[in-house]
Amino acid sequence: MRILVTGGAGFIGSHVVDTFVEAGHDVFVIDNLSSGRKEFINPKAKFFNVDITDRGQVAKVIKEVKPNVVNHHAAQISVRISVQDPTIDARINIVGLLNLLEEARLHGTSSFIFASSGGVVYGDASTLPTPEDYHPLAPLSPYGVSKLASEHYLNFYYQTYGIKFVALRYSNVYGPRQNPYGEAGVVAIFSKKLLSGQVCTINGDGRQTRDYVYVADVALANLAAVHSPFVGAVNIGTNVETDVVILYENLAQVVGSELKPVYGPVKIGEQKRSCLKISKALQVLRWKPEITLSEGLKTTVSYFQNHE
Repeated sequence: MRILVTGGAGFIGSHVVDTFVEAGHDVFVIDNLSSGRKEFINPKAKFFNVDITDRGQVAKVIKEVKPNVVNHHAAQISVRISVQDPTIDARINIVGLLNLLEEARLHGTSSFIFASSGGVVYGDASTLPTPEDYHPLAPLSPYGVSKLASEHYLNFYYQTYGIKFVALRYSNVYGPRQNPYGEAGVVAIFSKKLLSGQVCTINGDGRQTRDYVYVADVALANLAAVHSPFVGAVNIGTNVETDVVILYENLAQVVGSELKPVYGPVKIGEQKRSCLKISKALQVLRWKPEITLSEGLKTTVSYFQNHE
């Protein structure tokens, strides 16, 4: 198949590109390199330096590529930025999506895979692990609102124009190539700081929980979505809840560090707990995670030791 991956120079997107290439697909990448890195792009994929908010440039690429599948990972991913300026978040995450969908509709694309977010879409859910049919969906940030709105737009294009979609609701993805200098990606941030002998800051009391899923497993979920007839949203996680204090202790042990963390203020808009029920992924995608948190942390630390 001809697959266009947006954000294919980024952390998750570049792993997805690698997996598609290894599976024998013809892969094309859109990325404006605002956060992605050109060296992450698989050399067998054709690269377009394009911003998804530029409708004209998006149109040129899709007209040239004529993808069977659009795999959409390009996004504004900072909760903090979305709270500070919701219009920036909406311009990238909603208008950017609509630019892609409109051009996909006009040029015969049959399928769309969307990188959604289980944590932010559900908000502080009362049911843990949280299933896809959980209600009410209650995002706590504009970023979460944009992800949920995107799923509704995808459903509209499916119902109206027949563009099949799978919205992969990721839990907290971690692994090699994640940015250790941003505000998101606590595994990468802690790994880099511990390896450098720097003190790590835990926001709040550190008892907020997340479901940490390894990036290679996530890439395989995207590959499964390409070949699945399923339409709709599906959780991609591990069904396991881990708090930040425990995560820090595990990483410090892997690194061999005895540094103690310091505690900072709670982040505005941050969820207290998040963990995804993943039985549906096994049912509709024949997917389940293979890498344990212990294995994934070791591989991630090794990457930062050798590459950063």
